[in-house]
Amino acid sequence: MTTIQDIFKAFYVKYKERYKPSPEQAKAANDIMRCRTSSLGGHAYECDTCGHTQVRYNSCRNRHCSMCQGVNKEVWVDNRKKDILNAPYFHVVFTMPEQLHMLIYHNQKVLYDLMYKCVAETLAELSADKKYLGAQIGFFSVLHTWGQNLHFHPHIHTVVLAGGLSKQNKWRHSSKKFFIPVKVLSKKFRGKYLFYLKQYYEQKLLVYYNDAKKYEDPKQFQCLIDECYSLNWYSYTKRTFSGPLAVVQYLGRYTHRIAISNNRIVSMGKDTVTIQVKDYRNNNQIKTVTMKGVEFIRRFLMHILPKGLVKIRHYGLLANRNKKTKLKLCRKLTKSPA
Repeated sequence: MTTIQDIFKAFYVKYKERYKPSPEQAKAANDIMRCRTSSLGGHAYECDTCGHTQVRYNSCRNRHCSMCQGVNKEVWVDNRKKDILNAPYFHVVFTMPEQLHMLIYHNQKVLYDLMYKCVAETLAELSADKKYLGAQIGFFSVLHTWGQNLHFHPHIHTVVLAGGLSKQNKWRHSSKKFFIPVKVLSKKFRGKYLFYLKQYYEQKLLVYYNDAKKYEDPKQFQCLIDECYSLNWYSYTKRTFSGPLAVVQYLGRYTHRIAISNNRIVSMGKDTVTIQVKDYRNNNQIKTVTMKGVEFIRRFLMHILPKGLVKIRHYGLLANRNKKTKLKLCRKLTKSPA
């Protein structure tokens, strides 16, 4: 089976002849190529009975390496089991319009953080409104930056506890449907993101490169804001599987996912890579896409996160400061296993 490591070993030198990777991208590429090879060292194990020796090479532990995420996911899932309540959960996705993609890519740390901030404020404010739930909820968010074909497509997956703690410290249930209408969610998120984005612009916190340099002109930037206000920002919700264990396993599919897994790589040729994609517009039909090996690496490296960016963030009842108090109370109110 062809792996991401194989592709990097075959085409990364050619990639560097055409492109200049950032320090984070270069580190990720080198880690991926060295993972579980002799260059990282290892340990030798010898059988006491037959004397057979087996060498295990060390992992790179880079969060963008496909060979390292399986163990990390299992550890995370195991740690989360004690946080899951006996209540429904919903999976909510917030996406960014294509018109903002270039600006976000040029300002990743600042504008990824803003995505998290706006998702958190949107959910916290609407769930506290008595019209929808009137309670504090718990949720966590995970940033993904890719689409099926590896193009840049930033969006946030959020798993939301469908119920919460009222100001009177009573548990408030939601209906079987998600308690906040999707159109309300999308509109609130859109308004918040564009409001803060304009503030960042005025505070000169943004940088502009290539085709985005035109936004240094305030009139051009205002045209971008106006266009984004006129769009319907796509968001959707769906209920996760019922039962605490099923919920945790479902979550694990999103928390430690990278841009593409090895099992989606179909083949590698002399100059090309063929990958498997789902065609969401055509009933999730499985198709293949072939691209140059250098192009595969260019697209893959677009999804290397900035150094220090926290990918999984917990809010409300699931925030660390509330786990020993409010979450403990919710566990008792929902008769969840200790």
